[in-house]
This record gives sequence, C-alpha cells and structure tokens, in this order.
Amino acid sequence: MSKPFVHLHNHTEYSLLDGANRIPDIVRTAKEQGMPAMAITDHGVMFGAMEFYFECVKQDVKPIIGMEAYVAPNGLAKKDGSEKSNSFHLLMLAKNEEGYRNLCKLHSVAALEGFYYKPRIDHDILREHAKGIISSSTCLGSEVNQFLLAGDYEAAQRCAGMYKEIFDEDSYFIELQDHGLPEQREVNEGLIRIARELNLPLVATNDAHYLCKSDSEPHDVLLCIGTGSLIADEKRLKFQTDEFYVKSREEMARLFPDHPEAIENTMQFADMCDLELGNQRALMPNPDLPEGSD
Repeated sequence: MSKPFVHLHNHTEYSLLDGANRIPDIVRTAKEQGMPAMAITDHGVMFGAMEFYFECVKQDVKPIIGMEAYVAPNGLAKKDGSEKSNSFHLLMLAKNEEGYRNLCKLHSVAALEGFYYKPRIDHDILREHAKGIISSSTCLGSEVNQFLLAGDYEAAQRCAGMYKEIFDEDSYFIELQDHGLPEQREVNEGLIRIARELNLPLVATNDAHYLCKSDSEPHDVLLCIGTGSLIADEKRLKFQTDEFYVKSREEMARLFPDHPEAIENTMQFADMCDLELGNQRALMPNPDLPEGSD
C-alpha cells in the first residue's frame, strides 16, 4: 500500500487577495482525500495559524504550521529598488514549539522592521531563529530557483548549501513543483541535481492557492482585485495555468513518476512536525482602566 501524501505548501484567505482557500474547506478536503496532515503556509504572515490549528484538531487532521516568508537577500536595511529584487520566497514549517516561537519571531520582525513592499526577513535574522524549523528550496520565486532560471547553477547550489547549514540537520529539502509551467520543468532538472550532490531529500508540493481546478477563474478575479487590474489586461499578474489547487495523491504521483520518493517524503516531513498549541487561544490581558470605564 502506498504511503499517504501530505500537502505542505498551501495558501489560505490569509494570503490576502492571493489565496482563495477557506480554512474549513481546505482542511475538510484533506480529510476527504485521506490525507493525515495539512500545512498552512501563507505569504509573509501567520494570522491564520490558530484558526487553522483548531480546525485541523476539530476535523482530526494533523496541523502543520508554517509560512512562506519573503527574504531580503541584501539585508533588512536596504529599502530601495524594485520589489522583485528585494524579496525572495522561502517556505518554513514548525517542527515543534521552539520552531513555532521562532516563526512567530520572524513574522514579527518581518512586519515591524523589514517591511518594504512585503514583510521581509534576511539571512542574519534567520540564522538567529532557525531552530525547530523545516525549510525548502520553495517555488520559482525563491533564491535557489531564480539562480537556476538565470543559468547560474553554481550560485543555486551554494545558496541551497547555505540554507542546509542554516537549518537543523535533515531539515532542509528540495521542493519539486509542476503546474504545467515550462520554467518549473527547467529548474526541476537543476534541483534534482542539487539534491543528489548535496544529499538533500526531495519533496513534491503543489502550491495550492484555491481548492479545485474550477476555482481558477474566481481566483483570477481575486488577483485582479489585489493588483487593481482588469481581466482584459494581458500584461497583468496572472497564473498561467489552472493547476494551483489541492490535488489528490494520485494526481501528484502522476506528475513525478520518476521520483516517487518526493511523494512519499511528504509524510516523512509531516511526521517530523509535532506541535501542540493547547485547546484555546491565549487569554487577552485585562487592561487597567479607570473606575467607571469598560
């Protein structure tokens, strides 16, 4: 019997005007598809973490808390130039309470100190708060993949090696994606080579921004709202395929027939995550108000 598949790269409605997955719906889909766990990895924020955690507990699905951070390659102090050159994507998942607290710290620093177009962290702050976190080479928007797209394999390998050293042992993996984009098939060759040369495990994800294939058009409208664009504008931000949904294990396995370990390893990484956040949200403090005030 084949091992279950776990989605480790998912965007909910808390990836504002980009993710279209409602938390109860995405957790229910995981349950219906026999997936024992599910991750939340919203763009730059963790606002949905507790809602997601409690919904997973309610539906008997193991919650994996994470985020897809924005990394400033030249440090948080640099706040000039284009958005594209100032932030790259980095997927991070909490293995335990220490990892969760470190993610919370990174999230706070990103919003309060690193914000420039997006909430950003940098390599230095990441090194200080990497314990208890699993990470990956992430999507086309990551440093590793951007080096590969630029044809600089050596820089991509060095970058992957740097992240391997930053995170705990056996806690950095090479992420394969295939949404029907030629760029992904191009970089996957380099990623598999990096995984082999640096002895890094492969894992397959699908970067789910919406629940099912038929949701691609409503999601496209959502992107238009977020970017202030019209659907008729051919130069606007647009997903080039309708493959960014919560796929079944069978659909994922068909994408990577030559690397079944990338499918099986999703369960391995889910097993590495063991986070307990209690059964209720933290109590809000009682403010010291003057007599007669509420």
